[in-house]
Amino acid sequence: MKRVALVPVVLALASVSLLSCGYSKSYYKPPSGLTTRVLASQSVSSPTAFPGLFIIDGANDTIGRGGISAGSSPGLMTISPDRTTLLVFDSVTNTVQVVNAKTETLAGGIPLGGPSTSMVALAAGFGYAAVPGAILNGLPPGAVVVMNLTSGGVTATISVPNAQTVVASPDGTQLLVFSGDSNVVTILSPLLVNTGNQVTTTVTGFDSPVYAVFSADGSTAYILNCGAECLGTQASIQTLDLATLTVGAPVPVNGATIGFISGSTLYVAGRGTPTGPLCTSITNAASTQAKYCGTLDLIDLTTLQDPYFNNPASEIAITDGYHDRIDMSSNGQLFIGSYGCTTIGNVNNPQGEVRGCLSIFDTTKPGNTTAVIPPDNGDVTGLQSFTSRNVEYVAEGGHLRVYDTTKDILLLDNFIATGTIGIGGQVIDVKAIDFF
Repeated sequence: MKRVALVPVVLALASVSLLSCGYSKSYYKPPSGLTTRVLASQSVSSPTAFPGLFIIDGANDTIGRGGISAGSSPGLMTISPDRTTLLVFDSVTNTVQVVNAKTETLAGGIPLGGPSTSMVALAAGFGYAAVPGAILNGLPPGAVVVMNLTSGGVTATISVPNAQTVVASPDGTQLLVFSGDSNVVTILSPLLVNTGNQVTTTVTGFDSPVYAVFSADGSTAYILNCGAECLGTQASIQTLDLATLTVGAPVPVNGATIGFISGSTLYVAGRGTPTGPLCTSITNAASTQAKYCGTLDLIDLTTLQDPYFNNPASEIAITDGYHDRIDMSSNGQLFIGSYGCTTIGNVNNPQGEVRGCLSIFDTTKPGNTTAVIPPDNGDVTGLQSFTSRNVEYVAEGGHLRVYDTTKDILLLDNFIATGTIGIGGQVIDVKAIDFF
């Protein structure tokens, strides 16, 4: 198979004076001099903006010195479990840019041959991208492209028709791949790639599956069936035993396109239908000009029961749109993001209701049935929490907002008076590259 070498690229985002760097006896400091680094991808080029990765000091929400070039239009990002390698998708060239997070440098790019909206980086030094339009001779379009992140290049292209989403197990030994038009889940075994053995196994019995959340030990995957929202039948959750490949009975839910596990609770968000329920049909929904809402369900994993299903009196209303972003802050605030939602008002000229694609749910409040809908506009394309701070970074509508999760409002302090980190252009994604 033809290998594509990584091409080193050096391009500063600004004229900087770098600190002398290197390993000391105590610790290593990167060129930015920061140890609480967050990267934000900015995707457009204009007289006042340059595409690339901005380095942010996550301790005080200020832009650090320097930056990292990452192609013509960097957007979606994913990071390895040890946070040493960052993958950035360049949507103009359909190339994955490989970034050394320690040295804050671009190692080079790996062409995928088509667009991707989902990729993972494993600690073993390999990356996997779902490419729904990948061309393989004699096979339907769609594949998972395997990338060698150390030496560079594509090491394998594994046929998975219309592959849309790839999710890694906690230990990285199994990848679940979801296609946009099937009722199967494909299990890919990274350790079997290029060994001559069968790499993938398909499991049937689902209803338009789109995502999975793993148990802490990786033995069970909770499969999210999109159901009618994705032209299937009924949104639901099903267990998949990854040792025996046994599929559990469906647990109906109001909607399921993204999920998050905290303790013994699985939080599941979605619409359930192509539009979602009428907001006026949900008892606890706040008054809004939006016609349709999404829903958040809380599933007890010890009983696999969903008391919110088909129960308008207790259903939790969130913004509509397709929900594909979710994250929990250090103090239990669940952030849920969607794209293609109903936009109300203008955040730059607020008069009356202002509404976008972000919802925040307080998981620490017993019996809570109400989500906060912050007054902002646009798609939510990135979320990042921190273990040492009660804040959440949110990329929404091309801006990088900072939320105070003790109040679920924008953080206003001496560093960011407006609650927004001032990055010109279009911020797409955000990732912490240090543990803090």
